[in-house]
Amino acid sequence: MKFCPKCGTIMEKKDGFWKCPKCKHKEVGKEKIVVSEKIEKEKIEVLKQGQSNVYPVVSAICPKCGNGKAYYFSTQTRAGDEAETRFFICTKCGYRWREYE
Repeated sequence: MKFCPKCGTIMEKKDGFWKCPKCKHKEVGKEKIVVSEKIEKEKIEVLKQGQSNVYPVVSAICPKCGNGKAYYFSTQTRAGDEAETRFFICTKCGYRWREYE
């Protein structure tokens, strides 16, 4: 899109010329439009199972090794009107156990 330098109207391209329909200004030449965009690729790392643990750490004694810290998460495993089940994973030996309320 090219605008007339005299009156500001959008110019039309006819027969290889840019012509203003309002003031009849005329220009010779080709209008070259260059559009570019730089895209930076970000490296996305994928974690494999066991590489990272996102659970919070709580104080809980492991029944297997006696360690005092465990990862904690809870899930609704029974009916909706019953309490949820709490799961623990020992930070030292990896033993899993659960507690019901």
